[in-house]
Amino acid sequence: MNEPKTKIDFKMLDYERIGPDFVAFKLEDGTTVKVKVDLDRVGIATNHKNPDGTPHYAINTSVKLTIIPSDRTFSVEKNLKDKQSPPPPGQMFS
Repeated sequence: MNEPKTKIDFKMLDYERIGPDFVAFKLEDGTTVKVKVDLDRVGIATNHKNPDGTPHYAINTSVKLTIIPSDRTFSVEKNLKDKQSPPPPGQMFS
């Protein structure tokens, strides 16, 4: 007896940005928040369709926030050699 396929195969798709790199917001206290959304990986299923017959996609995204205080200042610690490097991000793709 044939068992149904348990995996969906994808073909990776290239992509290009067609709009601005980020959206910016000005907060009440004068702070600017920039939000950038990127696609990390996009694929279209080669052996599966959605129930309505449309293509099935797998899309991995990432969001980058940039916060610019109204006085445009920031601080760092002087002795960075004693600090351990931060752990890698929790979500990484290869």
